Amino acid sequence: MLRIGKVAIENGLVMAPMAGITDISFRLIVKRYGAGLVFTEMVGSNGLVQGNKKTREYLISAPEERPLCVQIFGSRPDVMAEATRIVVEMGADIVDINMGCPVKKVVKTGAGAGLLKDMELTKRVIGAVRMVCPVPLTIKIRAGYEVNNPVFIEIGKMAQDMGVDAIFFHPRFATQGFSGRARWEFIRELKSRVMIPVIGNGDVFTPQDALKLKNETGCDGIMIGRGAVGSPWIFKQIIDIMNKKTPEIPTLSDRKRIIIEHYELMVRYRGERRASQAIRGMLLWYTRGLPYSSRFRAMVGKIRDKETLIRLLDDYFDSISKEKITYREVMA
Repeated sequence: MLRIGKVAIENGLVMAPMAGITDISFRLIVKRYGAGLVFTEMVGSNGLVQGNKKTREYLISAPEERPLCVQIFGSRPDVMAEATRIVVEMGADIVDINMGCPVKKVVKTGAGAGLLKDMELTKRVIGAVRMVCPVPLTIKIRAGYEVNNPVFIEIGKMAQDMGVDAIFFHPRFATQGFSGRARWEFIRELKSRVMIPVIGNGDVFTPQDALKLKNETGCDGIMIGRGAVGSPWIFKQIIDIMNKKTPEIPTLSDRKRIIIEHYELMVRYRGERRASQAIRGMLLWYTRGLPYSSRFRAMVGKIRDKETLIRLLDDYFDSISKEKITYREVMA
C-alpha cells in the first residue's frame, strides 16, 4: 500500500494529470478499472484565484473518485497559497505542485518546469503552499530543465526538508518533452536519496512495463499517463499481474461498452453538445492500433448524440468482426 501523508492508496497505482484528458468523466472511468489515485487536469492558480469559471470547472468531483489529487501550477508564492486554500475547500484530498510541465507558455511565466531553473523561487513556492495546506502536499517533477543538468536530487531533498509528503517523478528533462526514453535509473537514484515516497512515471504502456519499473527502481508507486488513455483497463491488468494472475484482455464488445460509458459520463457533466465534441478526440485513442481506424476516424465528426455514436460504433466494430479478427490478434 502507498501512503501519502494521511492518505492511503491501496494499490499504489496513479493516473497522471493530463491537460484535456483527466476531467471527471475520464477519472471515473479509470477509477472503475483500478486506479488507486486520480489527478485533476493541471489547474492554473491565477485563474483559480481570479474566479475564472472554466478554471473552477476543473475542480468538479464526485465521491466515488476519492481520493483526489488536485494539481496546481503557478510561480507566485502568494497566489499559489491562495489557490491551495481554494482547492482544499473544494475537496482536494492531496494538493500537488506542478514542476514539470514543459509547455512554453507555462514555462515563460516561471511556472511548471520553469521552477526547475530557479531553486530559490521553487523554495518560496513550496514554503508558501506548505504553510496553508492542511492535506498532504506533493510535487511532480522532471529530472531537470535542460538535458545533462539534473536537479532532481537537490529538489527532492529540499522538498523533503520542507515537509512535502511525496514526489511524483518523470525522469526526462523538460526540453525533451516526451522524446527519447525515460531514465528509470534516475527514479532509483532519487528513491535511494530521500525518505518520502517516490512515485515513478514515464514509458509505462503495458502492465509488464509497470512491473518492470517497480522491480528496477524500487519506487513506492507507479504513475501512468499516455499508457492509460484509450486503455483505462491497464490498471486492472497491472493489479492482475501483481496478484500473479493472467491479465484479462478486453474484447471488442468490452471496448465498445467502455466508450459508451465514457460518453455517458461526459454527457452527465458536460451536456450532450460538449460531450459529443469531446468524445471525438477520445475515440482517436480508443481505436488506436485497431484495423480500419483511419476510416472510422474520418466519420467521428458526425457524432452529435448517443444514437449517432452507437450507430458508428456498431458499424465499425461489426466490420472488424466480419473479418474474423480477434482482439488478441489486433494486440499481438
